[in-house]
Amino acid sequence: MKKVILMLALFSAVVCAQAQIATENSNAFDNISAGVTAGVSTPLDFNSVFPLNTNVGLKVQKDFTPAFGLQIEGIAVLNDNHFTDIKTAVKATNVGVNGVLNLSNIFGGYQGTPRTFEVSTVAGIGWLHTWNTSANYLSSKTGLDFALNLGNKKAVSVVFTPAIYWNLNRIGHIHFDKHNAQLAANLSLIYHFKTSNGTHHFKTYDIGAMISEIDRLNGALSECESRQPKVVEVAQIVEKKVVVPTNTEWFVQFAQKSAELTSEAKAVLDKVGNDLIVDVVGTSSPEGDREFNQRLSEKRAAVVADYLTKRGVKVKSWVGKGVQIGLSTNRLAIVTAAQ
Repeated sequence: MKKVILMLALFSAVVCAQAQIATENSNAFDNISAGVTAGVSTPLDFNSVFPLNTNVGLKVQKDFTPAFGLQIEGIAVLNDNHFTDIKTAVKATNVGVNGVLNLSNIFGGYQGTPRTFEVSTVAGIGWLHTWNTSANYLSSKTGLDFALNLGNKKAVSVVFTPAIYWNLNRIGHIHFDKHNAQLAANLSLIYHFKTSNGTHHFKTYDIGAMISEIDRLNGALSECESRQPKVVEVAQIVEKKVVVPTNTEWFVQFAQKSAELTSEAKAVLDKVGNDLIVDVVGTSSPEGDREFNQRLSEKRAAVVADYLTKRGVKVKSWVGKGVQIGLSTNRLAIVTAAQ
């Protein structure tokens, strides 16, 4: 009981530490992976180790969160060591539904992309069928997945799985018995299908950073609105002149997936003084894939720079920065007076 309480406390601490990180909701057909598997097994009691039982199969997995998923696995056993003298090419088949817990994400946190190396537990229930007598048994699998995620996008994984396949009712009742179990080692090649967010996995957002950035932008906008023209006396000149403080930042908003200037955006850019030298930064929101967002942010920066140049404003630099935390949610181009 003490161990259970300790594990719950540790899990709660991990969750609290990541409370500011939000994982996006996924569609029903997002975060699905599939692949092939092959390996060998031998009786768990080691009374008859050789010849090893070879097996081949398929896996399909749906991840509901970065920490939890369900896996359907079907394998065919091609040898009959410890199975009885079976004459068919396929000696037995086992189809199971397994729960998968990603220990790396549970205890280390998920930061928006899988690690290069991850460890998961795999356990579930299945149906074992032997082909000599067409016998059916309740089965179970318990094991570990050691996954090597390849490439920048982590779209392909090579997974090594040591596991035990239990024949639960070979002796007439549900029972875990080493004399009716196989110790297996399998190697799988898995492909993670592309999701609706443009990647092959879950996306996360730093809510705390986004809220802080939005607060900063709201404060900057409020400060701009509060500035009023001041009437000052100019030495040796009788007439009074109105001096308007010069803004240092202008925020231009765009429609989703658009780089066209709206009338509101042009009105903001018309306030930039012709005597200024400015820098322009374009950003984009998180929807769509990374390459599209980067190109869109560059187009937004370019169209703002072009508009200002035609008005006579000198543009020192313009650049697209893609998705930026906080700023990205506003689909902005930011014009800043150069120092």
